[in-house]
Amino acid sequence: MQKTFQYVDYLWDEAKAAELGNDQVALFLYRSNILGADLRITNYGGGNTSCKTIEKDPLTNEDVEVMWVKGSGGDIGTLTRKGIAGLYTERLRNLKNVYGGLEDEDRMVGLFNHCIYDLDSKAPSIDTPLHGLLPFKHIDHLHPDALIAVAAAKDSEQVTKEIWGDTMGWVPWQRPGFDLGLQLEKCLEENPGIRGIVLGSHGLFTWGDTSYECYVNSLEVIEMASEYIENKIKENGKVFGGQKIESLPAEERKEKAAELMPLLRGLASSENQMIGHFTDSDTVLQFINSNDLDRLAPMGTSCPDHFLRTKIQPLILTLDPSDDVSDTEATLKKLEPSFEKYREEYHQYYENHKHANSPAMRDPNPVIIIYPGVGMFSFAKNKQTTRVASEFYVNAINVMRGAEAITEYTSLPRQEAFDIEYWLLEEAKLQRMPAEKPLSRKVAIVTGAAGGIGKAIADKLVAEGANVVLTDISQENLEEALATYKRDEVAIALCDVTKEDSIEKAYKEANLAFGGIDIVVHSAGLAISKSLPDTSLQDWELLQNVLVKGQFLMAQKGVEIMRKQGLGGDIVNIASKNGLVSGPNNVGYGTAKAAQQHMTRLLAAELGGDHIRVNTVNPDGVIVGSKIWEGDWAEGRAKAYGIKVEDLPAHYAKRNLLNEIILPEDIANGVFACVGILEKSTGNTINVDGGMANAFVR
Repeated sequence: MQKTFQYVDYLWDEAKAAELGNDQVALFLYRSNILGADLRITNYGGGNTSCKTIEKDPLTNEDVEVMWVKGSGGDIGTLTRKGIAGLYTERLRNLKNVYGGLEDEDRMVGLFNHCIYDLDSKAPSIDTPLHGLLPFKHIDHLHPDALIAVAAAKDSEQVTKEIWGDTMGWVPWQRPGFDLGLQLEKCLEENPGIRGIVLGSHGLFTWGDTSYECYVNSLEVIEMASEYIENKIKENGKVFGGQKIESLPAEERKEKAAELMPLLRGLASSENQMIGHFTDSDTVLQFINSNDLDRLAPMGTSCPDHFLRTKIQPLILTLDPSDDVSDTEATLKKLEPSFEKYREEYHQYYENHKHANSPAMRDPNPVIIIYPGVGMFSFAKNKQTTRVASEFYVNAINVMRGAEAITEYTSLPRQEAFDIEYWLLEEAKLQRMPAEKPLSRKVAIVTGAAGGIGKAIADKLVAEGANVVLTDISQENLEEALATYKRDEVAIALCDVTKEDSIEKAYKEANLAFGGIDIVVHSAGLAISKSLPDTSLQDWELLQNVLVKGQFLMAQKGVEIMRKQGLGGDIVNIASKNGLVSGPNNVGYGTAKAAQQHMTRLLAAELGGDHIRVNTVNPDGVIVGSKIWEGDWAEGRAKAYGIKVEDLPAHYAKRNLLNEIILPEDIANGVFACVGILEKSTGNTINVDGGMANAFVR
């Protein structure tokens, strides 16, 4: 029977659960996934869940209890069997016999491996003993906004009692680890029959005999806290001390954010290049426009999962919402002191709290940047990380909102925060992260990217780690292309490269999606094969507009953004062998391609001082998978060579020196060579044609 909740989503599907039968691990994974689907309950990578089952010991064939728990670095919303650890529960509990106190915490993590039952286990997380030392079959450790608000409120223990009476335990703040597991065990012993435990400044533990009972218990506890907070807000009549400033209208916010993001990205990338994200949700605007912003934001976040992703506090811009940010030089003069101050304060935070064995100071730039009246920006190493950081700060806002309504928000002491942020175990986790791909932290925009060569280029850039903005003149084709990528990899923008305002709009979409642009690839094209008498003025202007004017406008607008960022960049123009070789029935197309090639050389000479490299990739005979060959171009080329259309692939393959058929993927590899390998090359032409002697540039 489905239960009704007002503040959380009840997602348990009886039919789906029934399909899993009595497989407790499968049911635990199902519960984990639906809990992780609600960001109010726990954010990406936050919290952990577990279950305990009876299994056969492979060495003794005896029945033993095994605990299955989310492994290190996992996410309950996407958790699978591969992401969990299976440990002998008794062995884990026996670690109490060798635990040496708080100074022994890091050593204990290594001992978890001696408790492994399932040899395919993910590395156990620091929270493993918190589940293992409790006796319940199914356990949820979550970070719901409402519960952390209770946990972070002044007089949290008293508030817990007021909401749940004697049915909930409470444990004061303590860094996650073995001793916290002992504190949970002690709390349960002193309060038998409780349904859960609130962890001060941290989160929630709840449990049940079955996966379903555990799920419902978690939701009910969260619902009670949420209802309590909303009633308090109604009593108070306002949140965050009321509104201080008005937001700009929605479209103006987006315009200002798009204008500003490349500047912010450049400043936030002073040590490591970053990818951006922007949000102006109602929750964000309520906080950043409030009277209490300047008091609450510097206090920092409370839950460790929050500040590990957002840094301990955000940067609040001193810009007024009405400020004109289109003047790059003037805006930078306003922004630079704020960034310098933030970096200095972060350096001081590190120096004041570091230990002899602390890892080296990390990037001191802000992750979260607040612009009152406009919205909130975040910057991190990739789109997923920066989006998740933004979501975590929204959770932190909700926590502050709730705690302030209850009594008063309290944050972790700075030393406690530092000890979490620079924990050696956390550093070890960072060191285990896979190496970044060659184009990680780069943003590309590709014209004509909904199919053919443009799509192949986008695919290659994404595969090598870049975020890509796909542009095309067909919204339908863009939507189809978008469906072939994972979340956070690409964005789309309808763009007619012959129109300046359309290109400008596409770049604004790129700025809002990823923070700016590093790579511009002009791949949009068409081909018209006609003799001089047959080439109409309309033919001529269409070719010039799409190939030459489009390339010029893409470069002009792209360079404007690159200069704002101050991070250099790449422009790659997809031209053709026909720009170098004089062939029959090709005056319009060949001339336009030659113009593209010389424009590349001119821009390379002009933009070198900005460390913007400009190169050309020259395809030839890309018949398979190329949209150009779906039209009259194929018939025109076949006529020019005196052959049939169906013989074109073989004709083009036989005429090159390598006797190779050229594919869209080959052109994509040429683009990657320009932007990912040849870091000191500009003004060059890479022929991807199988070797055409008459197209050699030297």
